[in-house]
Amino acid sequence: MRLLHTSDWHLGRAFHRVNLLDAQAEFIGHLVATVRERGVDAVVVSGDVYDRAVPPLAAVELFDDALHRLAELGVPTVMISGNHDSGRRLGVGAGLIGRAGIHLRTDPAACGTPVVLADAHGDVAFYGLPYLEPALVKDEFGVEKAAHEAVLAAAMDRVRADLARRARGTRSVVLAHAFVTGGEPSDSERDITVGGVAAVPAGVFHGVDYAALGHLHGSQTITERVRYSGSPLAYSFSEAGHHKSMWLVDLGADGSVTAERVACPVPRRLARIRGRLEDLLADPGLAGHEEAWVEATLTDPVRPTEPMARLTERFPHTLSLVFEPERVSEASGVSYARRLADRSDQEVAEDFVLHVRGAGPDEHERSVLRDAFDAVRADEAVLEAAR
Repeated sequence: MRLLHTSDWHLGRAFHRVNLLDAQAEFIGHLVATVRERGVDAVVVSGDVYDRAVPPLAAVELFDDALHRLAELGVPTVMISGNHDSGRRLGVGAGLIGRAGIHLRTDPAACGTPVVLADAHGDVAFYGLPYLEPALVKDEFGVEKAAHEAVLAAAMDRVRADLARRARGTRSVVLAHAFVTGGEPSDSERDITVGGVAAVPAGVFHGVDYAALGHLHGSQTITERVRYSGSPLAYSFSEAGHHKSMWLVDLGADGSVTAERVACPVPRRLARIRGRLEDLLADPGLAGHEEAWVEATLTDPVRPTEPMARLTERFPHTLSLVFEPERVSEASGVSYARRLADRSDQEVAEDFVLHVRGAGPDEHERSVLRDAFDAVRADEAVLEAAR
């Protein structure tokens, strides 16, 4: 059986205020074309269909269009809800939609009840494990500790128990939305803590033929049977090095797995550039980034005048500006209190301006600071006299 594994569509999400709906629609078209042209037998979508629990209308319309196009292909689709989705909202009408071959799995209590599809070699059971918020589902799974590993392990126990009752040779696919130890996160995942108690070991999926994961936005292989498809589009500049794709997975008659990455359309490249403003504007080596979405990190010791306006003259699609000035480090081993000793309020304020901006106040700014301190002292004197 040939599967197309995707996840983390985040319909309705923008990229630094850039509307991505057209790019998301292009991805949906690409997915449908891939299903049709590559002989896909089933599509799996491992959560975060939407970017938020109450998505904008345009995102709902795009999802509706995706459902109709997938149903028209006659290729079954299995979807789960992620931590960004509202499981209750996404699952509305699941029974009716299921008659069209679109199987929405959003109820944690039903994780041990699979969608069973068949090919020439027998049955394949698809188990949908929607995002399991430990505090909300620990009673359902009978675990004492509200932790991701505990609830996911209990859910997988239900999967294995159901699989054990099925005919010998039944193959299995699990869809899950979680952070699995060994995965590489990016800046655009939110709400599931990466690392620590929120991480679960890959071994929790032992006993199934393929685990189709969602949540992390980079396409990656944890083991040959446990993979993240990643998001189809970049949602942060930390993903500048990602190659966005889906997994085309062939599940053999004996449960063996082979996988191929299918690249997704790129609406515009991402670029991260770093240096002093004048150098960035003059460097011929950066010509290839002039049509990219750009994040610029300026290292000028003193913040330049109108940096964004000047950057966009050369890099018109600059979306993010970060300041990390190159400065001489302050003397080590000297306490903050010691550095302030014997200094006036005016001097402390001027030092703060120097620290933040990289250049001390000019004469006009010093005058403003003096007037401010004089006004405060005058108010204090009036209050003292009234006591």
